[in-house]
Amino acid sequence: MNPEELKFTKEHEWTAIKEGVGRVGITDYAQKQLGDVVFVELPAIGRTLAQGEVFGVVESVKAVSDLFSPLTGEVIAVNQALLDSPQLINSDPYHEGWMIQIKLSKPEEMDVLMSSEEYEKFLEGVKG
Repeated sequence: MNPEELKFTKEHEWTAIKEGVGRVGITDYAQKQLGDVVFVELPAIGRTLAQGEVFGVVESVKAVSDLFSPLTGEVIAVNQALLDSPQLINSDPYHEGWMIQIKLSKPEEMDVLMSSEEYEKFLEGVKG
């Protein structure tokens, strides 16, 4: 089960919103599909992202996948630990494996993201 407080995208990104800032990462389902993550490319602090825009890349032993921003805003933090230890995405995707923080410019976009329950139902369709 995915954390209740998070919002999810169909591209398997999650976001946790607190005081107008979204912390972003990929879901447990996504990291399991990728396998062992060996490299991550993240955006520069100060970059402005649009909802759905590619903000980086995650590379595993199986595949290279684009990362999509769940919300519009400015990148205000990047998880530097992932540059040296990308495997944190596998071991702890919802905490230590977070990727970026975005200062939201369109908080109403959260309304189109899925709740944990909606994401679980979405995954049943993907897996089925």
